[in-house]
Amino acid sequence: MSADAMITHFVGAAALILVAAHAGGWLARRLGQPYIVGQLSAGIALGPSLLGSVAPDAYASLFPAAIGPALTGFAQFSLVVFLFAVGYELDLKVLGDRARTSVTVALVSFAVPMAVGSGCALLFRDALHALGMPRDLSPAMVVFAGVALSITAVPVLTAIVRENGLSRSVPGVVAVSAAGVLDAVCWTVLAGALLDSGGGGEALGWPWRAVLAAGFVTVTACAARPVLRRLLWRTRLEPSLRMALLIGFALASAWVTHSLGLHVIFGALLAGVVVPREADGTLDPDLLRPLHDVSSLLLPFFFVVSGQSVALNSMTGTGWAVLLVVTVLAVATKVGSGTVAARLGGLDRHDARTVGLLLSARGLTELIALNAGLDAGLLSTPLYTVLVFMALTTTLLTQPLLLLTGRLAARERAAAPVHGTTVKPYAR
Repeated sequence: MSADAMITHFVGAAALILVAAHAGGWLARRLGQPYIVGQLSAGIALGPSLLGSVAPDAYASLFPAAIGPALTGFAQFSLVVFLFAVGYELDLKVLGDRARTSVTVALVSFAVPMAVGSGCALLFRDALHALGMPRDLSPAMVVFAGVALSITAVPVLTAIVRENGLSRSVPGVVAVSAAGVLDAVCWTVLAGALLDSGGGGEALGWPWRAVLAAGFVTVTACAARPVLRRLLWRTRLEPSLRMALLIGFALASAWVTHSLGLHVIFGALLAGVVVPREADGTLDPDLLRPLHDVSSLLLPFFFVVSGQSVALNSMTGTGWAVLLVVTVLAVATKVGSGTVAARLGGLDRHDARTVGLLLSARGLTELIALNAGLDAGLLSTPLYTVLVFMALTTTLLTQPLLLLTGRLAARERAAAPVHGTTVKPYAR
């Protein structure tokens, strides 16, 4: 294929990707689901499983192999910008008065799914082998199986909390705070699993790569932050120039972590974390707004690239059975552990149950981790397909289960005797 033909195909494919993904997001929101669920569904629909099966000639024409590197490049760029914004927004000071409860919920809702996921990977090796995994799983594969069940999607959770009017409620604050801590723990464990897997830095053993990664994190945190603080606070750079410099910093950080055998996602997150906030501790809206705009516009490329690896035609009876079991375990371990931990933290059973349900949403964060695992060889394509649909299903279930438990709580509270005060049910 000539360069001109490749550019023509890429432009046509990009137009279809943007329109289909954002139309899917709009439809999902109309149906009471997170915007990102519609985008992910559209990405899967444009992949070989649906479009490739229904109209193979159209699929081959729209997505020839020659434009794969360009699509992957756009997908990686969108991920770097998105996770740079996530890192910049991450603020564990939000824990406030509920710090002990939030940290307890985060650690328990990580440890229980982690143990169950890793244990099941060891116990059900034959089923995983039928899905293309090696019979003797490496330690990194076992750890990754646990991480896949442990993740909570902070962006999706935050959107659900806001749309259900829970932003200022006790369960909303605890869930968002716990998810922030949980996110940090999951990314750290995932980084260790990717280092052990080899990743992109096969020339060095994992101990050397771990040392170099720790050194890079230390240098970035200690040296980059004061430089960025001076750049952001003491100079009068134009907003567009400042944005270009910060995204360049995020891309460079992502390149370093990828070279060390990790994924670009870790460098992007680190870059966002070390960028200082305003002098009063608030987020800079002139920085955050364009970051969200750019990532929201380009993330559909990531969903489509992810959808290219989803192979429904590889799903056998074993695959569907594994999907059912994994989904049940994913919901049960998250909801159960989160509910029990929140209850032990002093929340009543209705608030505790709400926290557990909120933590079950996986969404985009799960998909990012799954792609990193697939790239590192920790997942086979059939198992990747199973886990993508698990992530989509658990995210879809969060909203209706939340509404159901909210109605149950309202009914029980209305039937209970009132002693002096009236407790209002959650507003949606």
